[in-house]
Amino acid sequence: MEKNKIEQYLIELMYSYREVDKNIWLVDDPERNLAGIAVMYDDPVVVFRVALMEAPENNRLELFTKLLELNASDILHGAYALENNQIVLVNTLDYDTMDYGEFRSTLDSFSLALVQHYPILSGYRG
Repeated sequence: MEKNKIEQYLIELMYSYREVDKNIWLVDDPERNLAGIAVMYDDPVVVFRVALMEAPENNRLELFTKLLELNASDILHGAYALENNQIVLVNTLDYDTMDYGEFRSTLDSFSLALVQHYPILSGYRG
């Protein structure tokens, strides 16, 4: 059976990953600043998702304002979101039209965000 595009791209990029369930891969590649990034195929889309931190009780308005500012100015592929009080970084691509460049750019964008934004965002924890 031929590998699907997702696994093929992960192999070509030489990322450390494992398939944790049918059509769900977890990318854990500290050398590339990628940790805990779930890549899920749910026809017709590919969802990239990483949980960053719990939303704090204090400083929420300031934090959410900062997240929106980062979405507008600093995130090329994806966006910050709130899911069950977790701050997550997500992106969605159409599987049929997704190419290697889009796939790689999404993971590169996540890597950059994790390195540059996490120290800023963690400062809102309290």
